[in-house]
Amino acid sequence: MSGEVQKGLEGVVVGESQLSYINGDEGRLIYRGHEIETLAEHATYEEVLYLLWHGSLPTESELAEFTATMAEERAVDDEVLGTLADLAAADEAPMAALRTAVSMLSASDPEPDAAPDDQAATLRQGRRITAKVPTILAAYQRLRDGEEPLSPKEDLSHAGNFLYMLTGEEPDDVAEETLDMALILHADHGLNASTFASMVIASTLADTYAAVTGGVGALSGPLHGGANQDVMETLLEVDDSSKDPVQWVKDAIDDGRKIPGFGHRVYNVKDPRAVILEEKSRDLGDASGERKWYDHANEIEQYLVEEAGFAEKGLAPNVDFYSGTVYYQLGIPVDMFTPIFAMSRVGGWVAHVIEQLGDNRIFRPRAKYTGAKEAEWTPVEDR
Repeated sequence: MSGEVQKGLEGVVVGESQLSYINGDEGRLIYRGHEIETLAEHATYEEVLYLLWHGSLPTESELAEFTATMAEERAVDDEVLGTLADLAAADEAPMAALRTAVSMLSASDPEPDAAPDDQAATLRQGRRITAKVPTILAAYQRLRDGEEPLSPKEDLSHAGNFLYMLTGEEPDDVAEETLDMALILHADHGLNASTFASMVIASTLADTYAAVTGGVGALSGPLHGGANQDVMETLLEVDDSSKDPVQWVKDAIDDGRKIPGFGHRVYNVKDPRAVILEEKSRDLGDASGERKWYDHANEIEQYLVEEAGFAEKGLAPNVDFYSGTVYYQLGIPVDMFTPIFAMSRVGGWVAHVIEQLGDNRIFRPRAKYTGAKEAEWTPVEDR
């Protein structure tokens, strides 16, 4: 086989999609024709799920029915909770626990014999998974803290119910709206590694649980998920150092350290999701009377972009640079940041799986062989 190799499939078009559009030079993200700024300001996560899964925004009655159906699917079986308790006792990483729990969900699916290419069944299974992921994550965190998991409430929103199950208290409007917005911003983002992994698995006609489990596994890798945690740990280090944030960054760069949350495979300018979350981070700080996390991040951004030459290199804040400060101010543990990402992105994985199955062909790329072509055989006794 000959031809140019594109490492990581960079720039390679492998299919068509109507789900999300990214313009990295202009800093635009669109879900099915709707600008992300409009959806973040006016929509709910449930509306965005409906849009991604069904192709259009729901009417009032469609949204009410969809939201109610999602809420009815939130509970998980005792067997799953028991496994989560065992994993918590073993101090398993949250993303690994989530991967195990999602795979377990297939055992209690009411449609175990659904045909793999039955798109309606795939959608129902995807809805169940999406509804249960917040329950899994909240239960796991509570078990890690030595507390009993809480049953979900059907009268709360997707975001509000998660915060309730996590903390034991119904969130105020600011916290609920902030997490809801963050879920919208992370719902889909083209053919990123975890989405593509889900599509590849679905293309074999494996079931929805296998495809989503694969997505979780791909997102757990530090080159895909985890940057929001890295950013927050960096800001905590800055705060503990008692140094001026700009001086800390200068010293870190001199020491050869990379500053997480800058640069993106797609965007050459500031990630539009970072713009929205920056404002949310500031608002949360103003509401609590403690703005230091926003201020630290903003001072570092201004220095790197305006003085350190990051802008000329095409390095600008990505979504993770401010999402970490938002989650931290909501009281979410730092190592749960990537699982929160998964809690949102599962909606996108399901949408891409459905779209893949609509015109399916199993993925089968080829590699350029660079090994030997005429190796000499040596009998085992002579080697």
